Amino acid sequence: MKSPPKSPAPLLPEVQRLVENMHRAGRPPMHALGVAQARAFYDAGAPILDLAAPPVERVQDLVIPARDGHRMAARLYANPCASRSGQPLPVLLYLHGGGFTIGSLATHDVLCRQLSLHGQCAVVALDYRLAPEHRFPTAVQDAWDALVWLAQHATSLGLDGQRLALGGDSAGGTLAAVCALMARDAGLPLRLQLLFYPGTTAHQDTDSHRLYERGYLLDRDTVDWFFAQYIDPQDRDDWRFAPLNASDHAGVAPAWLGLAECDPLVDEGLAYADTLRLAGVAVDLDIYRGVIHGFVTMGRAIAQARQAHADAGRALVLAWSGGAGPAG
Repeated sequence: MKSPPKSPAPLLPEVQRLVENMHRAGRPPMHALGVAQARAFYDAGAPILDLAAPPVERVQDLVIPARDGHRMAARLYANPCASRSGQPLPVLLYLHGGGFTIGSLATHDVLCRQLSLHGQCAVVALDYRLAPEHRFPTAVQDAWDALVWLAQHATSLGLDGQRLALGGDSAGGTLAAVCALMARDAGLPLRLQLLFYPGTTAHQDTDSHRLYERGYLLDRDTVDWFFAQYIDPQDRDDWRFAPLNASDHAGVAPAWLGLAECDPLVDEGLAYADTLRLAGVAVDLDIYRGVIHGFVTMGRAIAQARQAHADAGRALVLAWSGGAGPAG
């Protein structure tokens, strides 16, 4: 007997109003803008829905070298007073979302400040190189090079390199999941992989991609456009693009996943959580009901974003103390 077709989950009223207002305003889809305009549009629009930037005592611009000599911009956020013992702060390397094509240090400034405050840690945000100028696997290599550099230079920054975590949202969550696998293989210990609605599959063919492909801001045409900028079709099954395709997930860092219920990517996030659990990895999963992809940077409009900041912060604090979160 065939299962009845699934229906989209209802949006929260405030999210429904947000989506309707954007449609009434004639918000152009990313794929209709072109790369330069899409980046400018995203940079300009990010502060409108996000919270005001909370004060953080230490904000320091950094330069991190990539393997080919490129100098990657990065930004360190820290509140030294968060360490009650006076010991160096643990540190999270954060990789922003944006379909590997848009996004910047500026678009995720507030989120990184929130994670620093809630997580009682330092956060280093990375400005990895974007497509189409730099196609797959450049972003992966940049993220990995930054993680290795941070592990080696944390002490010189006054940070605790023995308590190191990795995180990201959307495409940044993909990069974080991939680098967590690479860290396992390299013997680089991580306390946590912090993943907001990561992409994990090679092809967008899940039920949630069909349910939420239109009318939820991240539409199918935009997803296709992002990936066309970033990766060739023959490379789509590479686990460095689709970490669900990795041959073995055992031994990777414990994971916290924060997923949006009304998101094309929610099914692949759930599949990744299940895969990690089956491999014996401790997984803490939060699903935020009635919200859309990208909601964690919409804290001014969506209360669930503020809850997600706090939940992610608690996962980080637990990881710093040596806890691994639930395994099921």
